[in-house]
Amino acid sequence: MSQDREYHRAVMADEVVEMFRPIDEGVVVDATYGGGGHTELLKRELGKNVTIVAIDRDPDAARNIPAAGVEFIAGDFGDLGDLLDSRGISGVSGVLFDFGVSSHQLDEGSRGFSYRAAGPLDMRMDRSQRLTADDVVNSWSLRDIARVIRRFGEEPHADRIARAIVRARPIGDTVHLAQVVADAVPAAARRKPGHPARKTFQAIRIAVNDELGSIERGLDTAVRRLVAGGVCVAISYHSLEDRIVKRRFAEGARGCVCPPGLPVCGCGAAAELVLLTRRPLEASSAEVESNPRARSAKLRAARKVAA
Repeated sequence: MSQDREYHRAVMADEVVEMFRPIDEGVVVDATYGGGGHTELLKRELGKNVTIVAIDRDPDAARNIPAAGVEFIAGDFGDLGDLLDSRGISGVSGVLFDFGVSSHQLDEGSRGFSYRAAGPLDMRMDRSQRLTADDVVNSWSLRDIARVIRRFGEEPHADRIARAIVRARPIGDTVHLAQVVADAVPAAARRKPGHPARKTFQAIRIAVNDELGSIERGLDTAVRRLVAGGVCVAISYHSLEDRIVKRRFAEGARGCVCPPGLPVCGCGAAAELVLLTRRPLEASSAEVESNPRARSAKLRAARKVAA
């Protein structure tokens, strides 16, 4: 594996490969290419009759594409349907999502994702978009900032943090923002494990990149585009992501859309998915020890039973 790929180690790689192993032909989409670790394994394990299509909204990811055997499409997986249509791809045999922010994005201070490294208030995965973290922090209303931190960060001290941010304006960089947040939360919260600004940074990042909206759109398109027998795998890192995946897979596996009170099904809808994971898989203790990012990972998978 190249050095570029090493700084974003593929999470739960063995489990991902096992889910896709039955696929012996067609197109498999790595919708969150990142450093390419999952793609590299899938290309090696799935054989010559499987075409790998890699998607990433961060142009930096394109530099890690292998010389042959993988087709790269720059774009947001929330636009998965349009991206596939642009290459004339209709049905797919598999789709992989590895949500969240890549390790190299966190490590590169100039991207503005990290509360530990000094950098600009950016947080854009696609640096061609206009909205940045600076807009959220220094221009949005107190009410909107509190709403974002509460909803996307599930932060109990959202109102206190939002008021502190507005009072401290202009906030110039990530270190300044992290300090403002840390000073705003109660002392007891600062003594808990983890940085006190972690949830706030997560919330702002999600808002800047419309991450949850992309997950909902991309996941729905993936399920619809799967051929019969096709597999969708999603790795989530916090409850908001996992909740979307769990709900969409459960809806597909249920089939019937009649109101719960009806004694007999009247819609006749058949299930489109069978769940491959009744409960989410989690990384082994050995993997967590070697790759702490895997600690919060939850993997869910489903197979298409009706095209």
